[in-house]
Amino acid sequence: MEQRRLGRTGRSVSVVGLGTWQLGADWGNVTEDDALAVLRAAVEEGVTFFDTADVYGDGRSERIIGRFLADNAGSGITVATKMGRRVEQVPENYTLDNFRAWTDRSRVNLGTETLDLVQLHCPPTAVYQDDRVFDALDTLVEEERIAAYGVSVETCGQALAAIKRPGVQSVQIILNAFRRKPLDEVLPAAAAADVAIIARVPLASGLLSGRFTKDTTFPADDHRHYNASGEAFDAGETFSGVGFGPGVEAAAEFARIAGPHPARHALRWVIQQPGVTSVIPGASTAAQARENAAVAGLAPLPPDELDAIEALYDTYFRARIHSRW
Repeated sequence: MEQRRLGRTGRSVSVVGLGTWQLGADWGNVTEDDALAVLRAAVEEGVTFFDTADVYGDGRSERIIGRFLADNAGSGITVATKMGRRVEQVPENYTLDNFRAWTDRSRVNLGTETLDLVQLHCPPTAVYQDDRVFDALDTLVEEERIAAYGVSVETCGQALAAIKRPGVQSVQIILNAFRRKPLDEVLPAAAAADVAIIARVPLASGLLSGRFTKDTTFPADDHRHYNASGEAFDAGETFSGVGFGPGVEAAAEFARIAGPHPARHALRWVIQQPGVTSVIPGASTAAQARENAAVAGLAPLPPDELDAIEALYDTYFRARIHSRW
């Protein structure tokens, strides 16, 4: 699989990575054996980048990855984790003492002395303007608790603020055919600063898979049920903020453009955007992990298809959401 440079870290990672929120079993039921099978299948298909967080299953996702790494030493996997969501979301909680405690917990979970990449997990906007936060992150690097740090953001404004910070190596942001705003400024700014772009929610919470209809329902513990309109956390995290009804309509149009495998086309669209380092779709089965990884080998989408996808965005979403995130 194609490997791309992870900012200025000196590492390269697979252009298709693996998001592991599902493996925490916060939503859906993924057994530990199934989770390990997902990791194994992804690696067998060339994936070298796992993304997790200390709150996914209260550390379960990290611990399962740690078990996998212990059993597969030398596999060349880069693990990005995230921190900051274990406390009330106020800037005052983003302190060096808390950073040390959170990263120490993740080091135990992952079974490593030095974490490959730690990302602030969608912190409050004021955090990006606080020099003390980034001084603390630099201290973690100096103490060899972490090898590098980045941020996961909700908005393009937050991403642009983070890119200006000299120690930031990566920005994780929602990017898909239904959330195009990062193409305007964020990706060019990141490329100019040699900052990696990690693209999350590439299927718009499954909308771009083409599997949903307006009658589709989700379990009570699934964020697509309890956060459909942003009731629990930022609305942009679920269905990319486009709304389920309009999203289903647009997804049907997307499937007509893409053909019988819309999810593949949706992932391929992300991969070929200039400046993207890795896209991190989730998978709850080994088969899903293999299918996601296979997208790296597909030919780029042709110009006429790209134009049709942009026109679809203009019709359904640009006026509704482009200014929001």
